[in-house]
Amino acid sequence: MSKKLKVNLNTDELIGSREASLMWGKQKDYVRTIYNKYPRRFPEGTIRKFGKQLIVTREGMEAVTGVKVADLKQSDLDKVQKLN
Repeated sequence: MSKKLKVNLNTDELIGSREASLMWGKQKDYVRTIYNKYPRRFPEGTIRKFGKQLIVTREGMEAVTGVKVADLKQSDLDKVQKLN
């Protein structure tokens, strides 16, 4: 009998802070800076710290930047692909 997962960690909805910053065309430390200065800009449950790593959701980035994932520039997405 398998257990049903409550959280799917294999989703592309969860993004590391550096990757998310670059995807949205910001400096690599953008998410960390905004979170440290203005943590309430992120809706509840859209960002979390695991050790030293911040993980943010697509929804959180869209709320903070005002830019939907569908509207991201291809050149910024290409930068992230080069990192992987």
